[in-house]
Amino acid sequence: MTRFWCSVSKIPFTFWVLVFAICGYLFPWLFTWNWEGWELREAISPLVQVIMFGMGVTLTFADFSRVLKMPRAVLIGIVCQYSIMPFLAWWFASMFQLETEVAAGLILIGSSPGGVSSNVIAYIARANVPLSVTMTACSTLLSPFVTPLVMKFWADQYVSIEFLPMMRSIFLMILVPVLLGLLANRYAHQIVEKIIGILPVIAMFAICVIIAITIALAKNELATVGLALLGAAACQNASGYVLGYGVARCLKLNQRDCRTVALEVGIQNGGMATGLAIHVLKSPVIALGSAVFGPWSAISSSVLASYWKRSSSAELKSES
Repeated sequence: MTRFWCSVSKIPFTFWVLVFAICGYLFPWLFTWNWEGWELREAISPLVQVIMFGMGVTLTFADFSRVLKMPRAVLIGIVCQYSIMPFLAWWFASMFQLETEVAAGLILIGSSPGGVSSNVIAYIARANVPLSVTMTACSTLLSPFVTPLVMKFWADQYVSIEFLPMMRSIFLMILVPVLLGLLANRYAHQIVEKIIGILPVIAMFAICVIIAITIALAKNELATVGLALLGAAACQNASGYVLGYGVARCLKLNQRDCRTVALEVGIQNGGMATGLAIHVLKSPVIALGSAVFGPWSAISSSVLASYWKRSSSAELKSES
């Protein structure tokens, strides 16, 4: 497990995300072509499935049974995840007066489970990686039920949210690949060991392509609302870190666990949000929320992790 996180942390993920985002904006034709009726946007869902399968093969059944060993921390993290971020999205969408579909997109990214990269960032930040993995896994397993419910509550005023189609899409796009990856790691571990070194690169490429496609599809809308959306997404992201950490601290979690909760709350699964926006809600404009939030959170989480890494020794020794 450690070897995997080490290999991921060395990849210049933020750099490539920005490169693909810029390319999607400047050269949209690279990511909006079609071939005999097949459009590149249709690759988003399979790419998300590849990412989630990659997440699944890093999991073991012990990652889920760990809930029994640290139920309080996991519960705090997941409740914060699905309550703080959707509310913040709704709040800042109103504050920045975002248009209806753009606001729905920000709420959608806020209603998504923890992002895969949060586990890597937790490793860099010297947070509690096992807790991070368990929280991400549990919030992902809950997402087919919780995400549509939260979206119905917060975003139905902006766009029509149909619970069952969204639940079905999340199940097929997220849950099935994760479970297949988990089973592959359990019953074909030797094969998984041979490919796990390249999985971070594949996941990084898939995320970058998804972001580029989204930006290319909604370039004109992004030019109009880009600054307001970036401001709202940045505020949502930063507030997620602060409130996640603050709630965990108030509930007497230790320093490592507080960092973990903060990162899990602040980093969302942008791939899932994009897939739902394109394939369920049928709107590239809604997908802009994740396209803007994703690169920004990659930058902010890297900065935060680097700060925590430098300041770790004294803080963690005081609690040991």
